[in-house]
Amino acid sequence: MTPPIHRRAALKVLAAAVAAPALGFGAESKPEGAKWKTAVGLNGFQSGSRKYKKNYPIWEVLDFASRNSFEGVELVADWPSGAYPAASATERVRALRRLYDAYGLRIFSIQIGASGAFDPDEGGRKAWLSEFRDRVSLAKQLGCSCLGLWPGGGLRGQTIDQAIERLSETFRDAGRMADDAGLLACFEIEPPFVFNTEDHYLRILHGANHPALKGIYDPSHFDLMTGSTGKPEKMLRRVGVENIGYVQFCDTDGTLRDGGTSKHVACGEGHVDCARSLKLLKDGGFRGWIMVDEWEVPDPYDACVKCKRAIDQAWGD
Repeated sequence: MTPPIHRRAALKVLAAAVAAPALGFGAESKPEGAKWKTAVGLNGFQSGSRKYKKNYPIWEVLDFASRNSFEGVELVADWPSGAYPAASATERVRALRRLYDAYGLRIFSIQIGASGAFDPDEGGRKAWLSEFRDRVSLAKQLGCSCLGLWPGGGLRGQTIDQAIERLSETFRDAGRMADDAGLLACFEIEPPFVFNTEDHYLRILHGANHPALKGIYDPSHFDLMTGSTGKPEKMLRRVGVENIGYVQFCDTDGTLRDGGTSKHVACGEGHVDCARSLKLLKDGGFRGWIMVDEWEVPDPYDACVKCKRAIDQAWGD
């Protein structure tokens, strides 16, 4: 890991961003044999700031990502400052994109909550889809390939079967909206969610039944959903690599972190053979984005370096 950029140098880079034209990053299709791309998840720095009371200046994070040969980032709504801009706020959207352009990084995805997608009230689900439509427009302007969806929240009087049916229907509509913009809508479920099993994952995926509605592969959650055996690639095989939109990569020890969600750790520090997952993804034709997911890892920089090393080595094998 290389040392962080000095504040004065960072300000020069940001000044250059104001003067430079936005880079033309579209949601391009990849040619046969193309290599996957790696990204840093800002959620790890957001969660670390909150949980460990650490300070991660955004210019330091982006400089780190650029100098360590990452190609992109995934945004999180409430970090480093405030919510996403509305798609109609074109000047704010342009300024946001140019910040990342200045470091040669692509915003490949934005994270979105999806509690409203299985609201028992139809009006609530329609309101969520209306907001999602705006987020699709925002993601398109930012040059994204994907939008990440997290259906947290309670059942609100529904049975789990009713919630899965409603979520699948809403996600089908979300897939259509994303597809119209040339994007993928990708969902993740976790142990603390009401949707927290392999069966739930598959029922949501196949119930939505849209080619632009994909799953996210996170080895830590797949491991917990299959009994903490250290072999999340087995669930990945059953889900099908072709059904994965992008990857949030990490290792895990098969436990929950402080009673929360699956414990994320740097590659080589858990009980998962990370190379097996990466080989399955590669052999299965996955050529999308792999984001290093440093959620609540005490040192997200260290996790990024170790996970990227594992990712790069797997491609070379």
